[in-house]
Amino acid sequence: MDRGTLSSGKRCIIWWNLTSFVRIFDQWCAVDRIDLFRVFTRVVESASFTRAADTLGLPRSSVSAAISELETRVGARLLHRTTRRVAPTHDGAAFYERCVRLIGEVEEAEALFRRGTDGLVGKVKIDMPGRIGRLIVAPALPEFLALHPHIEVELGVTDRAINLVEENVDGVLRVGPLADSAMIARPIGELALINVASPVYLEQHGMPKSPGDLHSHLVVKYASPTSGRIEDWEWLDQAQVRTMPVRGRVTVNSAEAYIACALAGLGLIQIPAYDVRDHLDAGELIEVMPEHRAAPLPLTLLYPTRQQLSHRFQVFSGWLEDLLRRRVLR
Repeated sequence: MDRGTLSSGKRCIIWWNLTSFVRIFDQWCAVDRIDLFRVFTRVVESASFTRAADTLGLPRSSVSAAISELETRVGARLLHRTTRRVAPTHDGAAFYERCVRLIGEVEEAEALFRRGTDGLVGKVKIDMPGRIGRLIVAPALPEFLALHPHIEVELGVTDRAINLVEENVDGVLRVGPLADSAMIARPIGELALINVASPVYLEQHGMPKSPGDLHSHLVVKYASPTSGRIEDWEWLDQAQVRTMPVRGRVTVNSAEAYIACALAGLGLIQIPAYDVRDHLDAGELIEVMPEHRAAPLPLTLLYPTRQQLSHRFQVFSGWLEDLLRRRVLR
């Protein structure tokens, strides 16, 4: 058909359809690139194609193909691949930083038209020790969710140290000294540790006055859920940490069982004060040797990188820190 025979109205319709197609195609390509960026950043953070595939819910072959396509598009090798580990090249490290920023900007842009009155929408995924999660955070969550009605919270509670990247969480709350890590550490405060026992135990074994009395006492032993290591009894002596092995007939690997055994009269335990506050108030446990407490434990929030912090996670972590200072660190 001769273009000149088309009416101006029909030409407008054809032009509009063509430009709409181009716009939609461009948007599809942009989304496709962002998905490739997400796969690439997950591979870098996991240092493994297999772990990245598991956290993304994709076949490993799809992850490998995505990285190959991305390297072809940018015209540079982004990853060093070995049989044991994957690491970014010099170009890949620079590209990773750009990808992190771009992904954050895209996610913020996507949320513009889904936001509530406070401008926050989406999911916060955090992991923390079981007792803090159950006793402190979960009961207070209605307050946070009422303030931010378009945020969802996925709360993981475990005494096991998890891998943030492999389990795809925004942050974790850790109690105790930190191992060397590339994660960003945000100190919250220190947990006071106290020595306690049940009235039944003290009636049977007497009241210890100092660590020197522990040779004639029993403790409930606590094995780390992560390493299985059992710590000796600890106390501060003029700011110096002292330890000694103490007899015990029961070993546990969870805070819940640790406290339950103390309540049952099976031995002395060292526990964060907030953890047994109600039992102390009820007379079910009694503090012993208050002048010989162990060193306090640091409470820290860990997250991968500052560039990846969503605004919703920053708001949640601020609320969490305030809650812990009011309920746990006092």
